[in-house]
Amino acid sequence: MSNSYCNQITRITNEQSPPSFFVIGPPRTGTSWIHDVLSQYTSLPNHIKETRFFDLHFDLGMDWYLRYFSKPNDSSKPRGEVAPTYFASTQARERIARTCPGAKVICIFRHPVERALSLYRIKRAYGMVRCSFEDAVLFDPELLESGKYATYLKSWYHAMGSAQVLATFYDQLRDRSQAYVDEIADFIGIRRFELSAAQRRLVHPSEGFTQPRNFMFTRIGVALANRLKAEHLDRIALAIRKSALGRTFLSGGDPFTPLSPIISRAVLDMFLPEVESLETMLNVDLSAWKSKEKEHKMSLIDYMTLHSCG
Repeated sequence: MSNSYCNQITRITNEQSPPSFFVIGPPRTGTSWIHDVLSQYTSLPNHIKETRFFDLHFDLGMDWYLRYFSKPNDSSKPRGEVAPTYFASTQARERIARTCPGAKVICIFRHPVERALSLYRIKRAYGMVRCSFEDAVLFDPELLESGKYATYLKSWYHAMGSAQVLATFYDQLRDRSQAYVDEIADFIGIRRFELSAAQRRLVHPSEGFTQPRNFMFTRIGVALANRLKAEHLDRIALAIRKSALGRTFLSGGDPFTPLSPIISRAVLDMFLPEVESLETMLNVDLSAWKSKEKEHKMSLIDYMTLHSCG
């Protein structure tokens, strides 16, 4: 083990406890909703959803990371992070396994085409991509890489142990949210809680996104926000985002057009091997992902209901 890892572990042991759970997505699987719900019952990073510590900022040190958590540590609330970029990150997985070996890990799997399209739209809204969705699938590695559900689930099983990794589905989060959070609460070791009426109405933030008015201004705004976050100035970044200036950067452009069935089918074919491998790994029927027929939809939801009660 390298000196860097040894130093990180020593600091965790001597100063503050590390997170005991991670919700790792992948992106666009309802993690913002989960973050909002769990923030009342667990200790999450202050003023920010994603620190990007284990995949981008590990070199800044554990002291930098732990500053995001409240002090003194409230032992009645387990520490955790909702970090969807960790799912497909080999570095994040290895670092979490070494520095937080006892942590619980929660994955959320969503229809791969719907999730990739949602990720594309938010990246385009933030000025990160300029091409069409079909071109982005070919040239933006994240869109496909983060959809390798079976591949990365297997890697997390190997790194953390299968008993410490919970595979869940967006379908249940969306349609049976109370049963979903009951399963999460049991897994991370907190008391079950009742969702409010507002929390039961799951919001899809990407539905309100538009294409940027000006790509250059949008990219400047996003780069500024990322710099402020790295300096622990997250409140300022959030205030700017909610201001009239921030809305100018991130909204006001043309609306997104619906995805054509032909492109949807072609992209789905690219994900099919992973979908079928996930079916085998979890012994679950994912025919709803492979067909648009409505009669297939309930099979996945019914499976998850039985799974959470079992």
